[in-house]
Amino acid sequence: MLIREVDFEECVKLSKSILEFDSPYEINEYEKWCKGVKYLSLILDINDNPVGFKIGYDHYNDGSFYSWMGGVLPDFRQNGVAKKLADFQEKWALKNGFTSIRMKTRKKHKTMIKFSLKRGFLFSREVSNKNPNETRIIMEKQLV
Repeated sequence: MLIREVDFEECVKLSKSILEFDSPYEINEYEKWCKGVKYLSLILDINDNPVGFKIGYDHYNDGSFYSWMGGVLPDFRQNGVAKKLADFQEKWALKNGFTSIRMKTRKKHKTMIKFSLKRGFLFSREVSNKNPNETRIIMEKQLV
């Protein structure tokens, strides 16, 4: 497994193969949110093939790093890909002066919620939605 810091184009391309993304963002969204702030854009390769990505940026300007987008191709899940990407992101964030990682998911993404809880994230708050499965769950982890 090899993790690379990359431009958004590779992440956008990979995101279109992640089943859970109903309507993946185009590159202009990534550029808009990350413009003028510290950000990290990662790809994890197995045998020279991109199988996972993770993007985060300084969204709140409060010492937290926002882990915004990420995913792993279905055939490569349960192989430690997401863990390796998250480990890299957390170490990078700490090294770059951030004190916590914040993320947002939806109630319907139970696997992501379980993954985050195992990594030490705590529930911060919910943002309700008419469809309960679309309710946003905000979670945060202090970096040590």
